[in-house]
Parts: sequence; C-alpha cells; structure tokens
Amino acid sequence: MPQIYLDNAATSRMKEEALDAMMPYFIEEYANPSSIHAMSRSPRAAVKKARAQIAECLNAEPSEIFFTSGGTESDNWALVSGAEMSEKRGKHIIITTIEHHAILETAKYLEKRGFEVTRVNVDSEGIVKLDELEKAIRPDTVLVSVMTANNEIGSIQPIAEIGRMLKGRGILFHTDAVQAFGHIPLDVKELGVDMLSASGHKFGGPKGVGFLYVRKGLRLPPFMHGGEQEEGRRAGTTNVPGIVGMGVAAEISCEDMEAKNDRMVKLRDHLIERVLGEIPYSRLNGHRTRRLPSNADFSFQFIEGESMLMSLGMKGVYVSTGSACASGSLDPSHVLLGIGLPHEIAHGSIRVSIPEDATMEQMDYAADALKTTVETMRSLSPLYDDFVKKQKVM
Repeated sequence: MPQIYLDNAATSRMKEEALDAMMPYFIEEYANPSSIHAMSRSPRAAVKKARAQIAECLNAEPSEIFFTSGGTESDNWALVSGAEMSEKRGKHIIITTIEHHAILETAKYLEKRGFEVTRVNVDSEGIVKLDELEKAIRPDTVLVSVMTANNEIGSIQPIAEIGRMLKGRGILFHTDAVQAFGHIPLDVKELGVDMLSASGHKFGGPKGVGFLYVRKGLRLPPFMHGGEQEEGRRAGTTNVPGIVGMGVAAEISCEDMEAKNDRMVKLRDHLIERVLGEIPYSRLNGHRTRRLPSNADFSFQFIEGESMLMSLGMKGVYVSTGSACASGSLDPSHVLLGIGLPHEIAHGSIRVSIPEDATMEQMDYAADALKTTVETMRSLSPLYDDFVKKQKVM
C-alpha cells in the first residue's frame, strides 16, 4: 500500500540540503554567535547569510529580518508589540474572521488589555470584503492584520490592495504569511506591509524557527525580554542550526518558483476536477483560482470529516480536517463557518495540501481513495439514503 502524504500545510518534509547545512552547527561550529571570541565568527557569519537569503525572497533588507521560534511567536510579537507601541494614538485593531488562531487568540488577549478588535468578514470564497474593511477603519485604528493566504482553504488575500488602502494613514499593517512564504512570490515593497510572519517548517526548513519582517524605520518593541540578541529586539540564545536550515530552505523554495507552481497547480486542479466530477454533493472551499498552488479543501455532504480522515489513513492517504493547531477541537472550522457553510457541511470537510514531490499517480490514487471512502460512508448513512429517495421522488 502506498503512503501518500497530503498534509504539507501542517508541516513539510525538511529539504535535505537544509539538513546538510545545519549539521556542522551542532557539533563542529557550535559556539554562541553572540560571543566575542574567534569560535563565534563562523556561526555569526552563517546567521548573517541566512538573514540575507530570507531577505532576498522578500525583496527586503537583511536588517529587516528578525529570527523567532516560529510563526506563532512572530504573530504574537507583531500584534502585541505593534499595539503597545501605538496605544497612545488609539486602541482599535482590525483583523479578519478567518485568521489563524495565533492571531485570533492574541486579539482576544489584547481585548482583555483594553483594546477594541473589529473582525471583518470574508465572502463565500474566503476573500476579505474590502469595502467592509475600509468602513471599519476609524481615527483610533492603529493596527490591521490580514493573513496572506488562508491555512485551511488556501484563498490568497488582496494584501497589496489593503496596503494601498492603508498607506499614509499611520496604521501599522501586518500579514501572517506562514502558509504563503516560500510558496508564492512575495515582495514586501509591493505588498505595502510593515510586518510579515513566517515559519521555517512550512517550506522545507526545520521546526522551531521562524522570522518576522519588520520594515526599516519601525522600532517595534521587543516581545521576548532578557538579552540583546537580534539587535536588542528578541532575547534568547540564537538558534544557529535552525536559522541556517531555514535560510537554505528559503533560498531553494524561492528558486524557479513559477515553474514549480505551474506543476503544482496541474496536480491540484487534476485532483479538484476528479473529486468534483466524480463524487456527488461535494464542493471545493475557497477561491477556485486565487488560492495556494498546493491547496484543495473539500466538503462532502452526509460525511463526518474525522471518520473520513481515519478511513483514508487506512488506505495510506494522509490529509487533515483543517488547521493542525486546532486538530483536537470537535467544533467545526471557524474558517468554513466564516465563508457561510452550515455546521453539518463544515463537519464533513478535509484539507489536502500537496508536497513538492507529489506525482499525478498519487493524485489519482488519492481521488480513488476519496471516492471509495465517501461511497462506503454514505452507504451506511440513513440521512443520505433518505436524501436520495427524496431526490428520486422529485
């Protein structure tokens, strides 16, 4: 039985080149780059190189890249410190209803601190309603955070348009690009963002390391306190191996991105066409074309998502029911509810996220496995049986 991993949005396999680059910094070049003796020079140079590799992917300056423990820390840093540094001017923040929990929960924390948060809706394809966003802006608005691409349904947001909308208003603009960095082209100057979050393990780097882009001239206060690392912005001993691996993974991911994405889109669209064409009462969630090249999120009526996931796993196909960060929750996805799906359909959903090395044969195997699984589960559902009988009568 084949083993087909289609949960790349939860975490990606580390690129071998990234692992090879990391190894010397565990055993041989293990000195702390913050030290001033000779052994620290090589680790310090390696961190500097990684900073430049990541900046190149964003059309940023190396001095604008700050290393963190991952996307969650980067999101928390951007929102909490961004709000704190601006609260004398106002205490109003805008996010969308379908942000990652790292943003949603941080926003709730800030509400307890006296900030007011407006949650802007998205349309049925998961794209933020720009008119609603613009109407939500007030004289006391100090921060807007909109994710670049949704982690569940893959819809890509009009970040550049929002950047132009906010330009000159004195409002900080942050984007959670955890799912987007290394997968679609990103240019911070074109996007008009002040801050951008990313995480290494989403694009072939190691877990436990990420970064926050902070626009030059923005003195974002530190979120982690205790030392002078990262130009005094982020305390903690520098994770040299992780940073090195992330830098290499970023460089590789950003090379020939257009060609790699063309191939990924063909795989994704083939799977989408087979599923929608061969499985009745199925639907694709998110925008049909303005979505991440690797993402396909489906809902199936009269099916329970967790049961479908387990059945597919027994066939060697590994997918998810949504965000890995919320996998322990029995509640339906807030993203799917946010695009207007009723609870019963939202519960019957799975997310497919395709790795770079996937093949067309694997897409066909996954489509066949999905088709068989849905047919089997519906054959055991009295609700589906009643539904079919009513359809025949009509």
